[in-house]
Amino acid sequence: MQFLPVFLNVRAQNCLVVGGGEVACRKALLLDRAGARLRVVAPRVNEYLESLVIAGAGELRLREFRESDLDGVFLVVAATDDEAVNAAVSVAAKNRGLPVNVVDKPSLCSFIVPSIVDRSPVVIAISSGGASPILTRRIKEKIETLVPAAYGRLALLLGAFRARVKGVIGDGRGRARFWEKILSGPVPEKVFAGEEGEARRLIEQELAAPEHQEVTGQVFLVGAGPGDPELLTLKALRLMEEADVVLYDRLVSPEILQRIRPDAEKIHVGKARANHSVPQEQINDMLVRLAQEGRKVLRLKGGDPFIFGRGGEEIDRLAAAGIPFQVVPGITAASGCASYAGIPLTHRDCSQSVRFVTGHLRDDSLNLDWPELAKEHQTLVFYMGLLGLERICAQLMAHGAAADMPVALVQQGTTEHQKVLTGTLESMPALVNAHEVKAPTLIIVGRVVALQPRYAWFRKGALAQQNSLLN
Repeated sequence: MQFLPVFLNVRAQNCLVVGGGEVACRKALLLDRAGARLRVVAPRVNEYLESLVIAGAGELRLREFRESDLDGVFLVVAATDDEAVNAAVSVAAKNRGLPVNVVDKPSLCSFIVPSIVDRSPVVIAISSGGASPILTRRIKEKIETLVPAAYGRLALLLGAFRARVKGVIGDGRGRARFWEKILSGPVPEKVFAGEEGEARRLIEQELAAPEHQEVTGQVFLVGAGPGDPELLTLKALRLMEEADVVLYDRLVSPEILQRIRPDAEKIHVGKARANHSVPQEQINDMLVRLAQEGRKVLRLKGGDPFIFGRGGEEIDRLAAAGIPFQVVPGITAASGCASYAGIPLTHRDCSQSVRFVTGHLRDDSLNLDWPELAKEHQTLVFYMGLLGLERICAQLMAHGAAADMPVALVQQGTTEHQKVLTGTLESMPALVNAHEVKAPTLIIVGRVVALQPRYAWFRKGALAQQNSLLN
């Protein structure tokens, strides 16, 4: 982040605006709405700005800026059409350690004023760091349509109950669960419909019920997809916001981890080849123990929990312990990586079926049905097959697959680090040895791979721009 998002309390504080035109007026109006006392300095000011200062019992200095104008102020805005004056204001304010904003000059700013969606007391601030005000405005327009004005009334209603809820429910985790139940129930819709009295009654009813103090944990097995955070499902995102504690795999990307609730406890339980930092049995036991403590536990897995993700073993342990659980599917690596590599997994001209196969060596062997896998008109996707690649290619050719059968290796698919190597069963082992290949990788075998040069669409720079907007 270029700027740290903060909300400043300027109520009853002296705030200096240097400038008297339309832009200065907009900044002054924003400060006035936040309860600031205005000090405006400019040789001339427009009528609206003058009336705003007078109505707010502020101070109007009709002259050029002087450094003494900074005396006793909380923050500074420079909004003149003279770049030299704006630069002088910036330097003088920074020398005094005062926050300063120079309109349309991020390099001279110690803070910037975001675009705002005001649903007071809920306020949403949007910024592009000064890179694109028009884009910021477009994002604001989208949020304006998604967040009804009644959210402000809802926030006030919930705030009125906050002290009482804290008095009745002493446990912080219990309070969080109470509010989550309120917000996922009928209360918000009652407020949006103008039935605030009924919404208040429902909260009173819930608060009076003894069961709200019961602590019942549960586990969510959630597929995080192959890496690109935009491939997360809506349900996955919602549960990432609700979880008290998150157990995540090595394959879950940093960009996805950023979308977890900031105050949630995060526990890395990832495994690498021949390095199981946390054994599976221990993970299973952790899920049970954390849920029995009354916590909402998110088990976040790369790809899909039920496709080579050992999710079945985990829910088997949860079911035996009587722990409630949900399973949220994710986009599996085969689908995500093949799509981003430009490889259709099926195609009516050359592949009528697709198989997901583990390429993981166990006891230094791969016990697979090679004659069946070597047949034409299908696509094979090998997970965890990098170590066994040479053996996979040799066995397929030994059981009848053509030596020129196209093969693709996708490294870190759907991410900024994605690389795609294409070759044949005969050439691929040598290609991999000639390149520095890093896990995770996916191996795709089939005639569909020959379409990759024509169908490739993914550009890493575009993904970086998308993710920078989300961050």
